[in-house]
Amino acid sequence: MNLRDKIAEYPNFPKKGILFRDFSPILKDPSAMESIADEFSKYFHPKNIDIFAGIESRGFILACILATRYNKGMMMIRKAGKLPGKTTKISYTIEYGKDTIEIQKDILEEGQRVLICDDLLATGGTAKASAKLIEKVGGKIVGFAFIIELTDLNGMKGISNYDCKSLVKY
Repeated sequence: MNLRDKIAEYPNFPKKGILFRDFSPILKDPSAMESIADEFSKYFHPKNIDIFAGIESRGFILACILATRYNKGMMMIRKAGKLPGKTTKISYTIEYGKDTIEIQKDILEEGQRVLICDDLLATGGTAKASAKLIEKVGGKIVGFAFIIELTDLNGMKGISNYDCKSLVKY
């Protein structure tokens, strides 16, 4: 299946000069979601993954699709202040300032193998911070799964020491 045909483009969103690549139309098509799960299952073996982590918020969807396919659990990586209970946080620099992400402190057991999922890889700042956060609590990063990669922004550079797979590259 050609997923590129199912990705919508919105010029000047969220601000002038940005071309937003939106995977939302894929969600209306069960065969497209099945195709995504099929492609990632060719790349990441179930025996190497204990849990999937979705980066807020679109990564939650991909992580759930894959967790269901692999019969594994899923955890959320969220912006600060969005999770109940005790959390572990990490702050990082983004193109226009700082941001903070967090996970629940007891969500992972020491040594659990995690595949981090997101819809899109741009500059890679959030992806890199997500890996550091999971490693901070004792998780082991299996790799990253992205539906879309914006290659001109060099996001893979910051996570090149991990096993990474993106399905559609622009």
